[in-house]
Amino acid sequence: MQALLAPPTTVATRTPLVMSWLGHAEATRAIIREHYGHLQGPALVNAAAEENVLVQLEHLRTLPVIASRISSGKVRLHGWMYKIDTGEIFFYDADCGQFIKFGSEQDPSARRMIASQPSPAQHTADGKS
Repeated sequence: MQALLAPPTTVATRTPLVMSWLGHAEATRAIIREHYGHLQGPALVNAAAEENVLVQLEHLRTLPVIASRISSGKVRLHGWMYKIDTGEIFFYDADCGQFIKFGSEQDPSARRMIASQPSPAQHTADGKS
């Protein structure tokens, strides 16, 4: 993503094959320029990576083989982010329009697990503690 955000002449002169490959992310570059001009550094790189996941999901939806399987319920697409520096995993929650840290309190599966656990008071009342 850093290469995507770098001035094209800087990267292209050193790595033309990378720039050719990054052509697939031109939509991401346009979204970042239009909506994220206020960000810099790691926050900008993170926004670019997240937006690129969403752009690539949209691209997949345009492929006839994927589109037909989505419409028949045979395929569901999910967007995930892995932060190498922290080991954190995030997934895209379309209901709230955000990437949610896997296992956090905002994670619906985590909320279900927490809700199904008896509270410490219930443990004591049940005599199971």
